[in-house]
Amino acid sequence: MSYDNTCKYLAEKYPTAFANWLLGIQSSNIEILKTELTNEPIRADAITFLRTANQILHLEFQTLPYSDPPMPLRMLDYSVRLKRQYRCEVEQVVIFLQQTTSEVVFTQEYRDRNTSHHYRVIRLWEQNPALFLANPGLLPLATLTQTDSPETLLTQVAEQIATISDREQQQTIASCTQIFAGLRFEKNLIRQLFREEIMQGSVIYQDILQQGVQRGQQQGEAIVILRQLNRRLGTINPILQEQIRGLSTFLLEELAEALLDFFNVEDLVTWLRRKDPRQAQVSLIIRLLNRRLGEVELSLINRVQRLSIEQVESLGEALLDFSEVTDLVKWLDELEQQEE
Repeated sequence: MSYDNTCKYLAEKYPTAFANWLLGIQSSNIEILKTELTNEPIRADAITFLRTANQILHLEFQTLPYSDPPMPLRMLDYSVRLKRQYRCEVEQVVIFLQQTTSEVVFTQEYRDRNTSHHYRVIRLWEQNPALFLANPGLLPLATLTQTDSPETLLTQVAEQIATISDREQQQTIASCTQIFAGLRFEKNLIRQLFREEIMQGSVIYQDILQQGVQRGQQQGEAIVILRQLNRRLGTINPILQEQIRGLSTFLLEELAEALLDFFNVEDLVTWLRRKDPRQAQVSLIIRLLNRRLGEVELSLINRVQRLSIEQVESLGEALLDFSEVTDLVKWLDELEQQEE
């Protein structure tokens, strides 16, 4: 379960809590809008429509500061599409989850020669935890709020969860809390405060288990497709093999049909670049590295290509502190040593 999906779940499950926090509006008459916008489809993380105030609250949750296109341009694009589609006021809020000094988290507008567009930015690590601790819908985010003693804060969150009388709600809030707590705390501490039996009945926990089953089926399908590709195109290099193993079941099914039209490896590479969201994320990181450090040599790019999605996200955060290629090499070396 990704951080984005968990944020979206909370916003849609507890829209009143988010509306009260961000807009100061107490209303139970809130409609959850679909997140696909018109024209070329784009998806926002969570959009809530407040009928009583005749406005849209558009929430964007970000773990890392980078995005492609850049966040200010994305917010302008969302705003124009929402206004065109719903003809009402739009309040936009970008909520950054993980602490960083990147200038992106302090930027609240898009500006060029002819256009100026403003939105709000909330940095969770600067927020007073009191409001979050008092509301079950916001409680999981409390783990990322301002504190001089993170462990004490996590204990307070666990104690508040224990007071939730509805068993199903308690399990779900506990599961969401552990997901966010992973951005700030060691796994052992989280496990000490949140017993596994509390999680087992929650929809979030069951979804995680189901994803494990699906991954097993997905790996079996990937093996079959790799055999077909090797027979049709010759031996596929290890980097492409790993990329194919990481595809979703849906994309693997698409690839099984598409490969019948492949004549060479370049056809496969082109298809993957167009279809694989992980590759798009890796490509963004490589572009950022080239922009920050100059042209990065192929051997280092290959090492980046082999990273998992979680490692790519970590690199996206770390590269903001890189000043030369040796910083990248050191980061990759340390990562590989940890895996040994």
